Amino acid sequence: MAQSVGIKDVARAAGVSVGTVSNVINRPETVAGDTRARVLSAIDRLGYVRSESARQLRAGRSRIMGLLVLDMGNPFFVDVARGAERAARDAGLGVMVCNSAQNAAEEAEYLSLFAEQRVRGVLLTPADATGRNIAAFRRHGIPFVLVDRVAEGTTECSVSVDDVAGGALAVRHLVDAGHRSIAYVSGPPGLNQVRDRRTGALNALAEAGLGPDALRELPTERLDVAAGRDAGARLLGLADRPTAVFCANDLLALGVLQALYAAGVVVPDDLAIVGYDDIEFAAAAAVPLTSVRQPAVTMGALAAGLLLEETEAGTEGGAGRHEHRRVVLQPELVVRRSSLAAR
Repeated sequence: MAQSVGIKDVARAAGVSVGTVSNVINRPETVAGDTRARVLSAIDRLGYVRSESARQLRAGRSRIMGLLVLDMGNPFFVDVARGAERAARDAGLGVMVCNSAQNAAEEAEYLSLFAEQRVRGVLLTPADATGRNIAAFRRHGIPFVLVDRVAEGTTECSVSVDDVAGGALAVRHLVDAGHRSIAYVSGPPGLNQVRDRRTGALNALAEAGLGPDALRELPTERLDVAAGRDAGARLLGLADRPTAVFCANDLLALGVLQALYAAGVVVPDDLAIVGYDDIEFAAAAAVPLTSVRQPAVTMGALAAGLLLEETEAGTEGGAGRHEHRRVVLQPELVVRRSSLAAR
């Protein structure tokens, strides 16, 4: 196994002190031109790479921001990561992206990894409904911002979308189109987003004078296309099948659409569908999907900005005490063909 090249090896090859090599790397203007050229030649010849982690530990300031999301297979979280990465890069930082896969145990492991790496801060979409993982991570004193989740019961910053309003937008649209029996393909009941979207759906039904029995919930264990296909099969098996379905995210909706298509059910003539997130694939589906749009890139950028603001507040030249804030963005209904049939 090849041994890594250290700063002492560079100093020995260039015939200078370790301090001179350090100056060439960190303060090149303080080193004479000939000496600097000799050191740089040795660095190039030996293939020396500076230990960034060691430098960060000495400085006490990591240049890495952690991002832990529920599912990197969901384009919504890819867009969140894009927004966060853009804001971090503008500040000279990198982003370490991790995927909890909606699993509380994996979330705990990644949070421990972030603590071991002493990251600058963490952007987190929690998978653990109990809050124990967050409580354990808080002891490390590393700042974090919740993304796609309101910071209920905590003092941390959060950036989220009003999911109650989003659920109401979706179902109000279906009610206005004449539907009186609607299925809700939900997800893991421990996720606040799933519960809030259901609350919004029930609110819209109540506004129309319809009771909660007008909403038939079909829960799923995951928020992906496969779970949507399974829910679609269950929907098809109902004796009193609803005339419309609202899905907790677009991946579920695309899975339902696949199941209906395979069974010869025509969307939207036989059954209307509304999704949530408005991912790129929604507009490109075989039947373009009506969806509740979340500004995912903006969410990621705003969350990263809040985290940067907090981590800079206590530094030399910073603004001092940071005040935590909850940012709640508003969703938007994007109507496409999947819900446009007249009743």
